[in-house]
Amino acid sequence: MRPVVGFDLDLTLVYSADGIVATFVEMARRLETDVDPEAVRALIGVPLEATCEALLPPHLVADGVRTYRELYPTMGVPGTTLLPGAAEAVSAVNRHGGRVVVVSAKIEPAVLAVLDHVGLEVDDAVGGMFAEAKGLALREYGASAHVGDHPADMIGARAAGAVAVGVTTGSHDVAALERAGADVVLTDLRAFPQWLDEHVLEARLAALEAHLQTLGSVVVAFSGGADSAFLLGAAVRALGPDRVLAATAVSPSLPRRELLAAREFADGLGVRHVSPRTDEMAREGYRANDGDRCYFCKAELLDVLAPLAQREGFTHVATGTNADDAVGGFRPGIRAAAERGAATPLKDAGLTKAQVREASRRWGLSTWDKPAAACLSSRVAYGVQITPARLARVDRAETALRAALASAGVRAHNMRVRDLGDVARIEVDRDLASRVASLPEATAAVRAVGFDDVHVDPVGFRSGSMNELLPDPTRWR
Repeated sequence: MRPVVGFDLDLTLVYSADGIVATFVEMARRLETDVDPEAVRALIGVPLEATCEALLPPHLVADGVRTYRELYPTMGVPGTTLLPGAAEAVSAVNRHGGRVVVVSAKIEPAVLAVLDHVGLEVDDAVGGMFAEAKGLALREYGASAHVGDHPADMIGARAAGAVAVGVTTGSHDVAALERAGADVVLTDLRAFPQWLDEHVLEARLAALEAHLQTLGSVVVAFSGGADSAFLLGAAVRALGPDRVLAATAVSPSLPRRELLAAREFADGLGVRHVSPRTDEMAREGYRANDGDRCYFCKAELLDVLAPLAQREGFTHVATGTNADDAVGGFRPGIRAAAERGAATPLKDAGLTKAQVREASRRWGLSTWDKPAAACLSSRVAYGVQITPARLARVDRAETALRAALASAGVRAHNMRVRDLGDVARIEVDRDLASRVASLPEATAAVRAVGFDDVHVDPVGFRSGSMNELLPDPTRWR
């Protein structure tokens, strides 16, 4: 779910009242009549034709509309400014991968002139729409929410089947907006990003549940990490524990502590847990450890889990791939899983890593803040052959390093020992890197398991740091 959000313009995104009033006053002067400035302010947001009908003698309405539109670009637009939170509101939609559509009663050229003047970049702008007519435009663009200061904006949102979000930055208070159908009313757009975060998360969780229900039953490829643990929990919620099977593949690339933790987690959900063996080492491409190693690893996993699912009577195999993984660039493992028909419910629902962690926290899952825990092979530099002995050495090195840091009173949230051949590179959280580098017992603990030399990366831990050593990662996509 990538949100499409509609925004009204005047008194929602921009403060335009003074310019509008000044333009009306000058228009009336040229037509040799008068208008009440406060009456003009009260009608901001209403189509120009209707405002002129309300304020001018009938015989002057047509001339009033024409004159106002002639004057507005030079009198109304220059005095327009962004309202507090407007730029941040648009950025919030973009941050979620969404689209911003401005739908206004103004004619489109005026809308575009105002947006250009205040420097606000949006995806689409539609003019000449009011009340139910706004709903037509919102529906056409697939808007899931519409934000406005006027009761007509709430009516438009309702007509489109979108969430109606009111802001009290115009002349209408909370009660007036709620009477018109507002689902939520904010003081101004500064509160919008937080509301949108919640709205998007709820929508994506609902989409996840609906998607899992369509699967019927599922084997979750359960590594024990935050993503697959959340998927397992979501599957239990959507399908019940009897229609879910947790499968943790056992091979030399899995740290022993991860298997024990995975079993405990699955038991806590009441889900049956199995630990089939995989044999990545039998695949030459995996052992060679070129840039596409993860392809062969994931291929082996799915080639084991698919027959398992069939034997056990489960209709699908699902992985914990999230939406960030899908746009993360170098991910040959995702390609292997897709070729084998694996379901990716988190990705399909648009759930990001941050949202997975936040939802896990709300659900009380112990893995919500678990550090990233990729397989042991990810610690080995590309081009260095993968062997069981090499993976075991990395496992021992990380266990020893963890113990050494604990003894020194250093608590690292993220920690890796990277195998560069005969040399090991320690990665810890960036703020701890210099401290760890000054601990001889830390490097000694790693050297003791069989590395000739050890150094601490001053840049600190980052997932996929081995990819930085590849000359051209795109060749394996």
